Amino acid sequence: MSFLIKALNVTGLIFVGLIMLSESVLVSSAQAQQANPATQKRKAPQVKQKAASTVQSGIKFKDSFIDKSSKSMSLNPELFKRVDGQYSREEGDNFDYRIQRGCMQRSFNESNLPANIGVVDRSFNEFFKTQSKGFFDRMRGNCIPYALALGARDRFESLSIMNGPLQDSKTEVWTFTPSVAGGFLIQQDSLKEESKRFTEIQIPLNDVLYDPKKVGDQLPVELVWELNSVIKQIYPEENNALENTRSIVRLIVDFGDKERWAQIWAAEIIDPSSQEIFSSAFWVARSDIPGGFYTASGESIERTFWTNPLSYRRISRGVGSVRASSKKVAAPKNGTAPVVALQQRYRAHMGIDYSAPIGTPIFSVATGKVVHLGYSGAFGNLIILEHPGNYRTYYAHLSNYNPELAIGNEVRRGLEIGYVGSTGRSTGPHLHFELRKDGVYVDPYSPKTQLDLWNMRDSDSGLLTREILLLGTPIKN
Repeated sequence: MSFLIKALNVTGLIFVGLIMLSESVLVSSAQAQQANPATQKRKAPQVKQKAASTVQSGIKFKDSFIDKSSKSMSLNPELFKRVDGQYSREEGDNFDYRIQRGCMQRSFNESNLPANIGVVDRSFNEFFKTQSKGFFDRMRGNCIPYALALGARDRFESLSIMNGPLQDSKTEVWTFTPSVAGGFLIQQDSLKEESKRFTEIQIPLNDVLYDPKKVGDQLPVELVWELNSVIKQIYPEENNALENTRSIVRLIVDFGDKERWAQIWAAEIIDPSSQEIFSSAFWVARSDIPGGFYTASGESIERTFWTNPLSYRRISRGVGSVRASSKKVAAPKNGTAPVVALQQRYRAHMGIDYSAPIGTPIFSVATGKVVHLGYSGAFGNLIILEHPGNYRTYYAHLSNYNPELAIGNEVRRGLEIGYVGSTGRSTGPHLHFELRKDGVYVDPYSPKTQLDLWNMRDSDSGLLTREILLLGTPIKN
């Protein structure tokens, strides 16, 4: 089995609008010491005293197998030959966004690649021809790997291409996206052999669904929680008997270090005999807001993460008005005894109440910084986490806190931060949870709530096609 080295370093960014701007070069080096995954995963602390970078461009992984008798799932360059291969939303959806992936056979008109794979944007096709000449001069192999995203009415969203199926220190990945200012952007990534951050792991689907202890032998505890959540969301309902097969979950994992969070970058449910991919999800790291998981059809699955801070029995109360008090008042009536009326007073209830027994663990729904830890009036024992993009999450009425926490700590998503209680103004054991944007409460369960956290932004499409191209299981013969 050949192990592929995928260390991404941004080497150039070209902006082309109505006026061609000069090329700017961004150079970053990504090197990590090689380590055994069993020990490597212990290095990523769940609580940090200082900020850690969440955007990583370095990619490399090696293989680690549960069932070594299974058919090899390494990224074999020979697998990059089938031209067809398309991810799309389920039947009945509007197909506003779809991704197709393949490896186009080389020919004399390689510069026509976008048009040949379905891009109808004439201005982009012309731009591609003028900008890609140098790229094709460095081609290797007999096909060109690509991942293309198209939107409504075949609108061009992003295109990632690689200079051949072989991935080593000479490999280049170019990603094209439209610019909001007009024209197009190119991000040029080169793969560096020395970076050893990423590991490929295969775990039986049954273990992921039903045996977290076995998964815990492979991953840090916070990634076990995250993986279980991802798989439950992408598990194909039409194949509800998959757990009775030898299906596996193929993972690409960065085990992190003292300065970088451990992170799952790709998760695929695969039939090891046919290598059929039933479903998949890819992590997209963003600098201005928290990163998120997207399916291979561009659908975000982040809303579920942001609305599940614990294992709860039921939602006991949502957003709305609740009765605060009532009292009897006398209303005079002409010539008769006064009429006694019941006057109700109401107050707004902003937040979601999750009913659960005292002591039930509560998890951070996203990576963030502790900005409040202590008693706060009606909230009782309260934790507030601050997240990129001016988001904050509130966890109230706690019985206790994780003793490792302190104000200023950074915590990773999935960390056990506290425990259900009934402190403050509370009628029984529950967690009061709030999500706020710019200080204003938003209802995460409302279908009208469409936050940038949960939607494919224009700037995210290129990141997604690049990750699918680099980290997805190669298309088979």
